[in-house]
Amino acid sequence: MNLLPRRRYQRIMPRNRILALSLAVLAWTAPAGAQEIEVPYWASIRASEVNMRVGPAEDYRIAWVYRRPQLPLKVLRVKDGWRLVQDPDGAKGWILSRFLTRERTAYVIGQEPAEMRAAADSAAKVNWRLSPGIVGLLGDCEEGWCEFALGQRKGFVRQDRLWGAGEP
Repeated sequence: MNLLPRRRYQRIMPRNRILALSLAVLAWTAPAGAQEIEVPYWASIRASEVNMRVGPAEDYRIAWVYRRPQLPLKVLRVKDGWRLVQDPDGAKGWILSRFLTRERTAYVIGQEPAEMRAAADSAAKVNWRLSPGIVGLLGDCEEGWCEFALGQRKGFVRQDRLWGAGEP
């Protein structure tokens, strides 16, 4: 037995169908929306050991194994929970996104030690000399100098000596 008038019942059904259809479309497109991250961008390794693969799935062979937490990587592409990345040496491959963080870090480049100064000025006191390959936390960069931290040691390093600073 139908307690609602026929017209009222017919109006409710399409609204319910529209609502159900809308929710289904949102659920279906949500994962795609989460993948719409603007690339390139900087990321860093969050785990103590991470595999870089030649393709975006665990079926692909491992090209590199990284044992460098906080190593900065340039993310070039996003696909289904995987990131195509480039390391400081130029190697490219795929890493699962859960092993990456958006925390900004930098890698000291060059042949000679980089000077970490007390202020963002080439005349400022040199507090430490950083060997190439050192990884640290990256702060703000202005006028060619970046804030850089290695544990309790903090200072400023020329931006051109840091891979991971500036625009990706």
